[in-house]
Amino acid sequence: MSPTVDRPAPAYMQIAEHFRVLIKNGELSEGAKLPSVVEIAQGWQVASATAAKAVSQLRAEGYVQSNNQGTFVSIAHKQTTGPDRLQMFRATGNGYRPGETAEVISSTLVEAGSAVVKALDLSEGASAVARRRVYRDDLGVVAVSTSWLPGEFAEAAPELLSTDPLPKMTFGLVEERTGRRAVRRRDVVALQDAPADIAELLGVDAGSPCLTMTNLYWDQDGNPTEYAVDFLGRDRELSAEYPLD
Repeated sequence: MSPTVDRPAPAYMQIAEHFRVLIKNGELSEGAKLPSVVEIAQGWQVASATAAKAVSQLRAEGYVQSNNQGTFVSIAHKQTTGPDRLQMFRATGNGYRPGETAEVISSTLVEAGSAVVKALDLSEGASAVARRRVYRDDLGVVAVSTSWLPGEFAEAAPELLSTDPLPKMTFGLVEERTGRRAVRRRDVVALQDAPADIAELLGVDAGSPCLTMTNLYWDQDGNPTEYAVDFLGRDRELSAEYPLD
């Protein structure tokens, strides 16, 4: 394959990325007003059309909405998967979609299984925090989510072993107590047969094929912090939209 030359992204994409990062990091929270197209054009020293295209890009990706009062951060409506709860939490202080609730049904230290050992880079026989949640909305069960974290996290954050709600969610609590901030994530979507205990929560027969999303998170030093598997409820779907220009 021939080598290629890296070229700077178009100006409108650079501007969009600037605001995208601010929104993801929570520096621009839900409802925050973005500068006007004129202000963006002047600040970045670009044409108004370029500034308008950057805002249009953010709108197409679901980060903002515009009305006759201006353009405002509005990501709550675009969260459709469990992993995006981190982004929502950082931007809005709330990791749930409107009308959605979460019930932590178990949280305990367990011996890490082979998949968890591999994902979290643990020693054989090491312990892990296993937390299971059921997400529901007005249509029923959204997902049954099980996540595993290194057992050492329970020493710094014993609340992880409680089924009480965590005000800052798992991500926020871990970051606060350990300084390990989740900065990267890998997702794998697959069909898996539902184990009996999960099938009961989903209201399906044991062994039924279910749509799943498996996630692995890494901190700022490249070390894994959390491994999670979500079994989606019946008639749920995973979707995403991407601009093509």
